[in-house]
Amino acid sequence: MKLEINDILITKPEEVLSLFSEVLKLKFSFSGHSMETCAILNAKSGKCPSDCKFCAQSRESKANIKVYPLLSEEEIYKAALSMFSKGVDRFSFVCSGIKLTVAEIKKIGKVAERIKADYPKAKLCASLGQLDRDSLLYLKESGVDRYHHNLETSREFYPYVSSLQKWEDRYRTVVRAKELGFSVCSGGIFGLGESVKDIVSLLTSLKELEVDSIPLNFLYPIKGTKFEHNNFLTPLKVLRIIFAVRVFFPKRFIRICGGREYNLGQLQPFAVAVVDGLMVGNYLTTRGRSLKDDVELINNLGLKCGLKM
Repeated sequence: MKLEINDILITKPEEVLSLFSEVLKLKFSFSGHSMETCAILNAKSGKCPSDCKFCAQSRESKANIKVYPLLSEEEIYKAALSMFSKGVDRFSFVCSGIKLTVAEIKKIGKVAERIKADYPKAKLCASLGQLDRDSLLYLKESGVDRYHHNLETSREFYPYVSSLQKWEDRYRTVVRAKELGFSVCSGGIFGLGESVKDIVSLLTSLKELEVDSIPLNFLYPIKGTKFEHNNFLTPLKVLRIIFAVRVFFPKRFIRICGGREYNLGQLQPFAVAVVDGLMVGNYLTTRGRSLKDDVELINNLGLKCGLKM
């Protein structure tokens, strides 16, 4: 059966699960029974000068979140080691803001150097905004293996999400990271009000960029944000999107990240089974599931991961 992403995205609710076995074959063909896990640290929270309507860390947001400057080197180092000790495959430093200062980047770089010196095989990622070539090169030389920067949504829909940033700047950041030899993680967030056409446009852009890892986020409407009343997703709609991405990228690493618990509910196993990676632990401003629950889910699906909880 030949699956087309446009057809998948408009599949009737009663027919969505009938696609599962075909999509599952693509996952096993690409990554077998493995499930990579990653975790993030919100190393700098809030007061972002941008106005992304879904984000609790935007200066426009009235959400009740913790706001703090960049954590100390020791705090960041200990957070990374804590997750690696639990068997997480990848760890990422994430900071609010459009981009970091030179001083902040140097602090992250020093932590990366320290981690790599103590644990040479550690897989380190960074999500620090729209950095220039010199900053990215410094991070790479410090030991950061992968750079993360989401396109968020389609070029066409992005102006409805943010007016203070340009989608093209996001795209160029990914291009710059690729040119410097980074493995790149870039995807988007769904449930903002985008159309099927927007989803296809976003996926097409990611294919043009030849990104290595595609993180899928699903809107958790946070009180105090501009999109707090957005309620466009259902568990079956989320499955449609995940199935479509798997079909569109049969040989790219796909991971499920923020919003999976809230939006998938009891259908979460069908989503996890067809992807290659899972973000575990807490997210930027919302809590995730316990590692114990995720390990149980992964094991029950007959998949393998390195988590020790």
